[in-house]
Amino acid sequence: MTKVKICGLTRLQDIDAVNEILPDYIGFVFAESKRQIDEDRAMELKKRLDPRIKAVGVFVNEDLDRIIGLCRTGIIDLVQLHGDESEEYAARLKKHIPNKIIRAVRVRNKAEVENAAKYSCDFLLFDAYHDGSYGGTGKSFDWSLIAAVNRPFFLAGGINPDNAANAIRSVKPYCIDVSSGVETNGFKDPGKIAAVVATARQCIMG
Repeated sequence: MTKVKICGLTRLQDIDAVNEILPDYIGFVFAESKRQIDEDRAMELKKRLDPRIKAVGVFVNEDLDRIIGLCRTGIIDLVQLHGDESEEYAARLKKHIPNKIIRAVRVRNKAEVENAAKYSCDFLLFDAYHDGSYGGTGKSFDWSLIAAVNRPFFLAGGINPDNAANAIRSVKPYCIDVSSGVETNGFKDPGKIAAVVATARQCIMG
């Protein structure tokens, strides 16, 4: 059953939109990005978020104490590591928090995908590789490279209402992760969010 994550929420109206549509996850980006928010803003948004939706904190090479604090205050429900974090880093984090951890992999080749399957995390997240960027480029990658992955993973990178069904049928991800694909002029578009969630649910029913 494929779930949906809408990443990069920054405004109260974004929260109102997802509360109406009820994707499974949303993402708060704490790493450097045009969608970056701070703890105060994230707390304000989380208070307004329907509790049926889980909030994922997105980090790149972040200080462990900051992540632990965000988890303990309940601002985030899951942790997404989207940088160069080591296995030791993830293990240390896991000792301090019960929250599930998502490890992002920027896919360039099949060997990287095979190596990622060994990571100690709750979920993998596969995204497009782009030199000089840790993610959020809105570009897709060759999905055939992850076709043999046999553990639950999030699929990111260029997913939108037009290709979401093909993504789900092609690689059967645990969850599709969408950000720029549901934006218009750089802001979350409630109509596009509704469309991608409806597409995912139709695929589930099919």
